[in-house]
Amino acid sequence: MNSVIEHWDADPIACFGKFVETIEFVRTGSRPADQTRETPMRAEGAKVYKFMFGKFARWLASRGVPFSKATHYDLLMFLELGSVVGNTQVQDLNSKISYRYLRLIERCYHHLKIAPNPARHAIFGALKQQRYFKDTAMVALNAGEIERFMAALPYSLAPAEWRRRRDRAIQLTMLFAGLRVSEVLGLLVDEISLQAELDGSHKIELTPQQKHSTSYEHTTILRPPAVKDVLAWLDERSRLQIPGSLAFPAPSGKRLNATTVYLQVKSTLASAKIDVKRSGGRTLRNTYAVQEITLGTEKPTLTKQLGLALERSTDTYINAKRQNENPDHT
Repeated sequence: MNSVIEHWDADPIACFGKFVETIEFVRTGSRPADQTRETPMRAEGAKVYKFMFGKFARWLASRGVPFSKATHYDLLMFLELGSVVGNTQVQDLNSKISYRYLRLIERCYHHLKIAPNPARHAIFGALKQQRYFKDTAMVALNAGEIERFMAALPYSLAPAEWRRRRDRAIQLTMLFAGLRVSEVLGLLVDEISLQAELDGSHKIELTPQQKHSTSYEHTTILRPPAVKDVLAWLDERSRLQIPGSLAFPAPSGKRLNATTVYLQVKSTLASAKIDVKRSGGRTLRNTYAVQEITLGTEKPTLTKQLGLALERSTDTYINAKRQNENPDHT
């Protein structure tokens, strides 16, 4: 084994971090224009790739598999299970993302001159089985499930159990404002308007600050069912004198881990006896979008509220609304 591969096995995340910032990485792309490009990719794009690769590398490490020794079976298993949350395997890779992961990993093995390339083999295997690259139906809660979800949210009046009130407000914000997990984790206190609109809703002015690199600056609407709990939490947060500017922080004022939010939502859904294929924050965001369509929110407006770059991206929510009208959607 050569020294470069040894370095990748010892610290794949660090090695990839250096590789993705080089022109060589860009030239491993499949587009003809990439083959002659003279400048590396921008930092924003590199950050997304680093996040993706880090997720895969940590998953391999959890199984005790060195990067250079991973087989196409390992890669397909990664697509099947998605990631590790605590001791729980979580399937959270949709079809398009699955393909992007394999293409990214294929570029790394190509760079290391590892043959046969396990990622290329995995792509062929997935296509042959007609798995992973076929979109699954979007999951959103119907009206009855929304009521059960809200009834199952964590609740306590005990002063020492303020975290339960924070966790309740987090989930309500995702459900009634459509925020991504990264956006709710990075939401700043000053981004939530304290001034009510005529219908009782409150604006949330999101900025990319503290959010994921793919988050756009946009304005969404926090609908009335969540307002009381969210504003009450912000008031309590101030009285607790938690440091920092995050709306939903850890006791230290630092950002919560995404795993925490995932487990919160999963627990609430389980308590509400709601069985859905995807039990994370994405289901709550989907539900918000479907409810907005039901309220008559126009496509251009919904696109802006969700922080989407393309208006056609909302078509999937329109399809989800049609599916949601079928009581057997879960």
